[in-house]
Amino acid sequence: MKYNPQQYKIKDEAMKPFIDADEIWQFLDNAKPEKEKVREVIKKALDKNRLSLEETALLLNTTDNELINEIKNGARELKERVYGHRIVLFAPLYIGNLCTNNCAYCGFKSSNQSIKRATLNHEAIVKQVKALEDVGQKRLILVYGEHPKYDAHFIAESVRTVYGVKSGNGEIRRVNINAAPQSIEDFKIIKDSAIGTYQVFQETYHPETYKKVHLGGKKADYDWRLTALDRAQEAGIDDVGIGALFGLYDWRFEVMALVRHVNHFESVYNVGPHTISFPRIQMASELDINQDYIVTDEEFTRLVAILRLAVPYTGLILTAREPAKVRDEIMQFGVSQIDGGTNIEMEGYAEKTDNNKQDLDNEQFQINDNRSLAEIMDELIQNKYIPSFCTACYRNGRTGEHFMEFSVPGFIKRYCTPNALLTLAEYLEDYATPETKKRGYELIDENLLKLDEANYKQKVIERLENIKQGKRDLYF
Repeated sequence: MKYNPQQYKIKDEAMKPFIDADEIWQFLDNAKPEKEKVREVIKKALDKNRLSLEETALLLNTTDNELINEIKNGARELKERVYGHRIVLFAPLYIGNLCTNNCAYCGFKSSNQSIKRATLNHEAIVKQVKALEDVGQKRLILVYGEHPKYDAHFIAESVRTVYGVKSGNGEIRRVNINAAPQSIEDFKIIKDSAIGTYQVFQETYHPETYKKVHLGGKKADYDWRLTALDRAQEAGIDDVGIGALFGLYDWRFEVMALVRHVNHFESVYNVGPHTISFPRIQMASELDINQDYIVTDEEFTRLVAILRLAVPYTGLILTAREPAKVRDEIMQFGVSQIDGGTNIEMEGYAEKTDNNKQDLDNEQFQINDNRSLAEIMDELIQNKYIPSFCTACYRNGRTGEHFMEFSVPGFIKRYCTPNALLTLAEYLEDYATPETKKRGYELIDENLLKLDEANYKQKVIERLENIKQGKRDLYF
């Protein structure tokens, strides 16, 4: 059955089509990236202004190496102005890989007879979460195949299970989900389980390509998927994440479509998506795609920088699909979140499998950054990033429009940096090696010196001392 927006009572503005492939190509075809125009666009972005589609197209069509470097430098500076040096960490946890969709790029596709199908029960979820907590994870994204078994009630129950697991000082304070599009009523059921962000990717915004790679299942309905986040908003889930799978179609088109999706949210709901993800296609069991649109490392770096300039206040997520070297390079150009210690094999965290010997018949795609959370934490600290497990905004209601009230004027750094320091101190006390702990507290001391307001700095110092004395979950 085709998607009918009236059936789900979406507000009138959201019913209007907002992805027009011809319109996007007109912007790209007409954009002439003259030096002065490109520099004006970068300057506008550095003033923390959202870019239009026309302005984004200018950056996307830029091929001059000097200007490309200016785009990257602008993205680096803008990230520092908005978020400082903090990097938020999370881990994905796969709950089940049953799937009725038949997507050419995905190891979970229904036609794949090689994949080992599994669904975690209550005990298995608890076991996995304990393993994650025991290395210091505080934020998870739960991932589900698209199958009738994984309905709203199943998702909500698994979320509640995760929140209920405590191991030592460990606890999960933020549970995001990546799951099939739902009806408004089902989204309400999921919302009641206290999820954080609901994330769903369009994969490709190009309608014709979408048809070619989605060969069966409900996901084959382009419009049902495209409007999923509108239904989530109507259900009261005001933190949503969008994304595209780069390598299915022209990367410039996908960036433009992501920006257009942001425009849609701002127009209809007065708030953009909380995050944008930009995974690249990686090897998967029985992968079967056109190789014409594979994105090079250079193009990938550029598109991340352009996204940061185009949407200054939206979190950008860089995943462990990418090799460590690529992640370390790209992180400086505007990324605000990464996963660490990632294992996407079913039950992989508790089973202590060797991530360097991955079984593609037991996972959705290949992971290329196999570093443990401890290794990533230490490297971030050595590179002067502040690793953060902060969840304060979500638990204080600073989400959706309220998040924009804080972030757009730049006030969010007043919360983000101190809260990042506090969660880092927790990690150092509970999980770090002596060497990492020493380096971590040196980093904390360096950043305390940068806090301008004396009274505020003293409050941070007091909370840090409380953490050393055994108190946990302190935040502003």
